[in-house]
Amino acid sequence: MEARPRLNLNPRKAKGMDLDDLQPRKKLPEIVLGEDIGALSAYELEQRIARLQEEIARCRTAISSRHETKSAAESFFKK
Repeated sequence: MEARPRLNLNPRKAKGMDLDDLQPRKKLPEIVLGEDIGALSAYELEQRIARLQEEIARCRTAISSRHETKSAAESFFKK
């Protein structure tokens, strides 16, 4: 006797996909430089630092890209 596939009767699932996957993701709260951080927990401060480090890395990548573009342009126009 062949086993039948089980029916998923969970209304939160649609063909194996969680309906929460269809909802837009919430943006993280904006980090405001210079804001009072006295009320933040140690965990919140660590999360803030991690997000700032990610932003610093993103900025450094953009700066590097700008330098490469500038060098390529200078090299092209020297010819």
